[in-house]
Amino acid sequence: MSDLSNIRLFATHPHTCSYLPDEQATTIFVDPNTEVDANLYSRLSEMGFRRSGGHLYRPQCESCQACIPARIPVNLFKANRRQKRCWNRNQDLIITEASHIGTDEHYALYDLYIRQRHADGDMYPPSREQFDAFLTDEWGVTRFLEFRLGDRLIAVAVTDCMDNGYSAVYTYFDPDEYRRSLGVYAILYQIEKAKQAGLNALYLGYWIKNCQKMSYKTDYRPLEILVQNRWIRVN
Repeated sequence: MSDLSNIRLFATHPHTCSYLPDEQATTIFVDPNTEVDANLYSRLSEMGFRRSGGHLYRPQCESCQACIPARIPVNLFKANRRQKRCWNRNQDLIITEASHIGTDEHYALYDLYIRQRHADGDMYPPSREQFDAFLTDEWGVTRFLEFRLGDRLIAVAVTDCMDNGYSAVYTYFDPDEYRRSLGVYAILYQIEKAKQAGLNALYLGYWIKNCQKMSYKTDYRPLEILVQNRWIRVN
């Protein structure tokens, strides 16, 4: 599909925002019956859309514009001292690409992560149904990256390889391995994968200035943010 004007969009009713509880959120999403391929997905990502399961969505709130799409221009990225230490600290890990993450091993790690790290969020309590619906394999672009210490699975990163970059869909990991900063390492690894694939960016989803959970995204510099339909570089 090449004409974006033909895409039907739907909007949710206003509801309590998951990130700024004093705000009301409205989300627009692409008609689930739309035939999506890698090209359309890539073009929508340029417009600030994000994937959750099989749905492409974008915040469109009446009184708040706090959710700002963010991406890392991977060929310009310069790791800071902390990121370099994180990269070196994790060189003993074995990283492979899995065809799916539907096993008990994958879910057990997700369950542990949500219960220990996000018990205050809307993904708690975790369930197998939620897991299967959220971390899906879509449009032939999804990659499941396994991070293992020996034989033990300690992290999983779900990432989409689009025409214009990688999209970091979600990463979960063993909370007991906090010294490794596995969330940081997963992003650094995806930056390298995008570079090796000859792609321009790693899409991080939405940055929200007043949300502590989203503040880590500004640690990656330079960063590009979408403001009034233009990608602006922040050094």
